Amino acid sequence: MKKLLNNPSDVVRQMLEGIARQAPGVAILGQENVLVRRDLQEVSSRPVSIISGGGSGHEPAHGGYVGAGMLSAAVCGEVFTSPSTDAVLAAIRATAGPQGALLIVKNYTGDRLNFGLAAELARGEGIPVEVVIVADDVSLRRHTTRDRRRGIAGTVLVHKIAGAAAAEGQSLEQVAAAARGAAADLGTMGVALDGCTLPGSQTSGFTLADNEIELGLGIHGEKGVERTVPLPADKLVDVLISNIVDDMEISQREQVALLINGLGATTQMELDVVLRAAYELLNKRGIIVERAWSGTLLSALNMPGCSISILRVDGARLKLLDAATDAHAWPRGGQVNRSIRIESPAKGREAANVNCGESGQRWAAVLRPALVAVAEALRENEPRLTELDSIAGDGDLGMSMKRAAEAIMAIPESALSSPSDGLAALSAALRRAIAGSSGPFYATALARASRRLGEVDQPSASDWAQAFEDAVQAISDLGGAKAGDRTMLDALIPAVTTFQQKLHAGEPAARAWRSAVASAEDGTQQTANMKPRAGRASYLGERAVGSPDGGAVAVTCWLRALQSAISANCK
Repeated sequence: MKKLLNNPSDVVRQMLEGIARQAPGVAILGQENVLVRRDLQEVSSRPVSIISGGGSGHEPAHGGYVGAGMLSAAVCGEVFTSPSTDAVLAAIRATAGPQGALLIVKNYTGDRLNFGLAAELARGEGIPVEVVIVADDVSLRRHTTRDRRRGIAGTVLVHKIAGAAAAEGQSLEQVAAAARGAAADLGTMGVALDGCTLPGSQTSGFTLADNEIELGLGIHGEKGVERTVPLPADKLVDVLISNIVDDMEISQREQVALLINGLGATTQMELDVVLRAAYELLNKRGIIVERAWSGTLLSALNMPGCSISILRVDGARLKLLDAATDAHAWPRGGQVNRSIRIESPAKGREAANVNCGESGQRWAAVLRPALVAVAEALRENEPRLTELDSIAGDGDLGMSMKRAAEAIMAIPESALSSPSDGLAALSAALRRAIAGSSGPFYATALARASRRLGEVDQPSASDWAQAFEDAVQAISDLGGAKAGDRTMLDALIPAVTTFQQKLHAGEPAARAWRSAVASAEDGTQQTANMKPRAGRASYLGERAVGSPDGGAVAVTCWLRALQSAISANCK
């Protein structure tokens, strides 16, 4: 397994040095793998010290939460290994004043033993210490009692509440009560899409087949409580939310905070999809989401998957969650946007509901068959375009052209009442339908051609040729490419040049167009020997040589498809 590491045995120390370099308010405590606040007050005036930690591999927990308003110290063991008693005791001694220290401990045997023993030793030295155990994993509810459940991602919310309470100057007893109350009102459940790999290891702690996911996993690479088939995000979130809500017995009108946590290899895109689903499901149950966050807050190395945490809240608890902190990993914000849409501005000419009239109907009868032919050609060539774009691009061209075909077929007859209106409608449709660079290129080209044809009532073949030239120039202006750069222009420029030349020589439009298509096909074939100088393909250099440019091939597809319509209407 490839990783950006040196010696695996040095990874924790080197990681802590990296964390400290980007957090001026944080320092490493001597030779211990402990991060502490650098800005602690004089011992006699210090508030309650908030200390947490555990095995490393859960970043940004726990070191990312050291800072005013959250943790006073984070004690970091080796990967997935509890820190030593001496390290925890060193953190207590370094940060606690007369108000004492609160230890927030995830419910794992090693953590409980080492943090618990350190607390006893500190008390023997006269330092007041309280311990709060977090056991928020609801997936174990049918397998064990509440006090034996694991502590997982919801622990971060307890860190925030305890840290804010301490920053207010509350007593150790009060801070511990706030933390215990939060831990008791907290439920979390996770899902893994695969296992994770420890530094220095070549294999994952467990592996899942393509048709398997793991429900109710821990955060140390251990297996979950149930293995099942992959589900769409909404259905999977429903499973997790239902388990949490049922276990916590959350009723309608109760207020909650929602945390969507990535396990290390899950994109923010996916986490936001999960948050969307979780919010909607809770809302349908009549449960009021007052705060919501998504991000990787407590990971399991490189595990793909997520967990959902729900915390009951009231005004006092929300105040603590909202309190300021300079811990760099806390996501800030959390305010819920209950109205996520606003009305679009009035649509322009492109979508006007036009009464075609006789002239409009005649133009629609001409333009519709041409558009249908183009759409069918793009659909038929989707596999080929995908294959070509996978060689020198990101592989999405075929799907983009398929979406373009669907958008073309959806253009209403009323939008085809004139060539100018038809091209404007086509520009708008492709702008919305095609992702990536192709959408803006085609939309800009068609918009400029539409303006050109809008200047004449009954455009001639020469007018169409001029509009074609304007469209090609628009693509060059927008993207900065030119002939020879291995782009769609290497098909378009020969096509428009030939079309104009043949018309000027007196050839009929249909024959001139046939020659234009042949020139485009020749230009497209030449791109196979060109080194790309524009777009994403330019990053590949010589590796792209050998196959024609996908964008140019797409151009020849629709140019050729227009031949029958031009032949039928231009004698």
